[in-house]
Amino acid sequence: MINKSYDLMIFFYYFAQQFKNNHIMNKILIIIAFLLSASFTIEAQENYKTISSEDNAKYYSGGEPYDVKKFEEPASNKKPKNVILLIGDGMGVAHIYSGITANLGEMYIQNFKKIGFQTTYSANDYTTDSAASGTALASGSKTYNGAIGVNADTVSVENIREKFETQGMATGVVATASITHATPAAFVAHQPKRSMYEAIAADFLKTNIDVFIGGGYKHFTERKDGKNLVDELKKKGYKVETEMKKIAKTKKGKLAGLVSSEHPTTIENGRGDMLIKATETAINILDNDPDGFFLMVEGSQIDWAGHQHNTSYLVTETHDFDKTVGKALEFASKNKETLVIVTADHETGGFGINNGNMKTGEVLGEYTTGGHTGVMIPVFAFGPGSEEFTGFYDNTDIPKKIETLLKN
Repeated sequence: MINKSYDLMIFFYYFAQQFKNNHIMNKILIIIAFLLSASFTIEAQENYKTISSEDNAKYYSGGEPYDVKKFEEPASNKKPKNVILLIGDGMGVAHIYSGITANLGEMYIQNFKKIGFQTTYSANDYTTDSAASGTALASGSKTYNGAIGVNADTVSVENIREKFETQGMATGVVATASITHATPAAFVAHQPKRSMYEAIAADFLKTNIDVFIGGGYKHFTERKDGKNLVDELKKKGYKVETEMKKIAKTKKGKLAGLVSSEHPTTIENGRGDMLIKATETAINILDNDPDGFFLMVEGSQIDWAGHQHNTSYLVTETHDFDKTVGKALEFASKNKETLVIVTADHETGGFGINNGNMKTGEVLGEYTTGGHTGVMIPVFAFGPGSEEFTGFYDNTDIPKKIETLLKN
């Protein structure tokens, strides 16, 4: 979009040059500047969708494998006290198998024995976006692409995090995107458009969410309304931190971790193991609540790798997400009262594996689209209540199943 906007600006500039009347030309340029500033505000959050021009972007040559532990699953016929919902944004079956191949045949996700499939279509499109699917996963309501926490008639719908908050449970949201981006926003906010980042940030102040960690600091501070929401968060009792080292040291209380101005960087460019540490931190804080907790964790950038047709990026992000799943499983296997669910909001890229090698970890990917697809998405469950997530169902059924299991 930025590139298209730039091309449009050049076109109109030379068009305006044809006018000898400088007044007319200036008016045209002012209009262009306004339109570009508006589009840049939105596209700064969406610029990860550009297809990679790197040589061999579709090829992952292998890397250092990580060790995978096996965890004993607690009895599944009891009611869970806690729920950890992990969403690998854009993660389809091929994404998972590419990660297994690249790690020489093993990932933490293979600990799951209860597996189902969910359909993802939105209220207005066979192929959903993250906002509509996030809203479905959070609230159990179908809505139109682009909607955050509202139904197809733009009426606010209560999400499960809000419901559990009302019941006295601790709640949290973690993401490797801006915390105001579509999926995390769907578990907190209620806005007709996903691009309303500042309004979404303001919605955090309307909740009593205990922990949220991700990017998006600027949406709380550099606002058109002049408000500094970080100051307001502090007044509400939140510890606000921008460095992962300080975030990871927090053991209790309310925490707002805003690690970057907009989206966190890639792993190679400095993000490191942020998702793993953020998830561990959130679990440690939330587990202090005797009434139990609900935590949503998003591996956001798996989706971005699919948009970019970058298999190396895709594998790296899938592994990062899988290691985070491993931390959730480690906690659940010891705690014995925690249901862990792993799924995705949709598939991205129409990703397929044309070749691979389990001994070297090589993966050769191929893609059918730069966007999302409408294929079914796997759902993995571990712990008390996990048997409820086998079979075939719709994405709107997932929060309903969780709510039924956690009803007081």
